[in-house]
Amino acid sequence: MPDATPHIRQLLARLFAASVRAVDPAALVAQRLLRDGPRVVISDTSTSWSGLTLIAAVGKAAIPMAESAAATLGSDLASGVAIAPRAGLRPIAEINCLEGGHPLPSVDGERATRRLMTLLASHPNAAVLALISGGASSLMVQPTPPVTLDDKIATTAALLACGASIQEFNTVRKHLSQVKGGGLVRLAHGRPLVALILSDVIGDDPADIGSGPTAADPTTFADVYQIVQRYGLSASLPSTVLDRIEAGQRGELDETLKPGAAELGAVSNVVIGSNAGALRAAAAAAYAAGYEPIVADEPLSGDTTAAARTFAAWITRVPRLLPTCFLAGGETTVSLGPNPGRGGRNQEFALACSAQLAGSDIVLLSAGTDGVDGPTDAAGAFVDGSTSARARTRGCDPSDALAAHDSYRFFAALGDLFQPGPTSTNVMDIKIALVGSAPPIA
Repeated sequence: MPDATPHIRQLLARLFAASVRAVDPAALVAQRLLRDGPRVVISDTSTSWSGLTLIAAVGKAAIPMAESAAATLGSDLASGVAIAPRAGLRPIAEINCLEGGHPLPSVDGERATRRLMTLLASHPNAAVLALISGGASSLMVQPTPPVTLDDKIATTAALLACGASIQEFNTVRKHLSQVKGGGLVRLAHGRPLVALILSDVIGDDPADIGSGPTAADPTTFADVYQIVQRYGLSASLPSTVLDRIEAGQRGELDETLKPGAAELGAVSNVVIGSNAGALRAAAAAAYAAGYEPIVADEPLSGDTTAAARTFAAWITRVPRLLPTCFLAGGETTVSLGPNPGRGGRNQEFALACSAQLAGSDIVLLSAGTDGVDGPTDAAGAFVDGSTSARARTRGCDPSDALAAHDSYRFFAALGDLFQPGPTSTNVMDIKIALVGSAPPIA
């Protein structure tokens, strides 16, 4: 174990695990999806229905959400499709569990989405239970012709590289898709459609989560055009995509489903879990371990390095008398230059904190609640007051690694990667910083 106190890192891992357990997708579905005789009800709402039901589950938590829903529906489950990353796939009776691509859409995802569209068309009288979680935007893909899957992949890659926010990202994707931006509502053709949603976006707006397949879309082609101009994407996007955006801006194409549309009368969107729940659980676990929890007032967003330095300044500035646990959630962005190294926004966040934490008694974990950070096998990384000094003794310069977006190799050399594996849930990221010492974990 590296220099930082081993039991502090062990506690950080336990606090992370507590946050993930609080947003366990199967448990959240079971808490809200209930039976009242022949009727299915959503607790704490007026939503209920009866009769045959289709399951349309998409996202990193699709499989556990679908399993839980299927158990509640019982014989009322007509059929279903669940689209998830390969690592989370397992069979469920009566439900076709299919692979999709993430963070880039894939041929498998396009094929799976087509199966989902066929399912909805083949059972026109069945209600639809949609189960939406983080990653759905990439996993469920069906471009609007003449835009192709390759065009969509190129567009996704360009948006990932430019540092666009998730809201901007999804604004573009909605206007290239048959299923996003209320697309599933249109495919339901007025039948009851209930969506249970695990939020992975700041604000928990169903229109943003998974690119809003079951919600009205307030954005327009004009908004898409502005995003393209803002990030200078004209040279990076395929001609079919640019042509569609320009035609839409001229009013020549149908818009996405808008607020007030008649189809929305049969739709209920219910957010059943979010980052806030994960933070509350981590705070409770920290208090039980002898730390005073302090949760940031606002979620972290924007540029990762800037957000990290602001967070580090906050936790080093706040007066404290007791061992303290600082907590924040959110999702930041990284703008990649040419030939970037390997890493993810959480590893980069930790690395960006290292200079300000040097010499302190602070130990920090930045991690994605899905257990995955960028295209790596880590969820994030640990950083502490000794990180910068230990790195330099190994010939690693924190500033150089940050500039090269090469955080994975940096933390791997120190043994500071956090690698819990995929969690089958996703409510953005969590930052946990412990200051001072509490008794070691037994």
